[in-house]
Amino acid sequence: MATEKTPFRTRLQSGERLVGTFVKTPTIHAVEILGQVGYDFVVLDAEHAPLDRSQIDVMLFAARACNVAGLVRVSQVSEILGVLDSGAAGVLVPHVSSPERAREVAQAARYRGGKRGYSGSTRSSLYGGGTVWGTVDREDAQTTVIAMIEDPEAVEDIEAIAKVEGIDAFFIGRGDLTVAYGAPKNDAPVIVDAVRRISAAARANGKAVAVMVGAPEEAKAFVEFGATAYIVSTDQGFLRKAAAAALAGMRG
Repeated sequence: MATEKTPFRTRLQSGERLVGTFVKTPTIHAVEILGQVGYDFVVLDAEHAPLDRSQIDVMLFAARACNVAGLVRVSQVSEILGVLDSGAAGVLVPHVSSPERAREVAQAARYRGGKRGYSGSTRSSLYGGGTVWGTVDREDAQTTVIAMIEDPEAVEDIEAIAKVEGIDAFFIGRGDLTVAYGAPKNDAPVIVDAVRRISAAARANGKAVAVMVGAPEEAKAFVEFGATAYIVSTDQGFLRKAAAAALAGMRG
């Protein structure tokens, strides 16, 4: 399990293999359990799940208490400031489909060279216990910014997007790409080609690659593409699978 002395961003940039999952249920308990069993990170899903600002705040508190990196998938750029103030280790931002969008995302998450608003009274600034520049330096060094590449236009412009400073990694959204391309499944040739192109651009510009996988066997296929951060299922998926297996066992 990660320690507080090794920020998630440092581990990601060093190429360490990291395993996380999405959390979609508005409760601290899933976060607490996932931290206890040793997941490297959780992604609180504010895009596709009913999580509000207050819920995210306490879920991030649970993540910090359990020493698991808490990231948030925001639904829009304007939400970045709030989740970082609440102590998120970083953000996943959907549909980053142009260099201009990537710069907007990076600037929203960074103080120096960016446009992140400062407050000395937030969790991220130790509730007034830190200094202005101490907070700025710490947050800029530790905040992870992951751009989700999930549109055909993003794939076509990926080399330019990858050159944008302040973006730490790409999450390859194979589900959205599959729908956008009209592909039969997420390992169709057009999707594999997109994955290969995104990964190559990431590696050429020193950015990490993250993917969602269904099983360890699937994850192995992405090693050659340079992926190091893997999202496995969701808290709801884990619950459904375990519940179904228990029920089948009892009825059997």
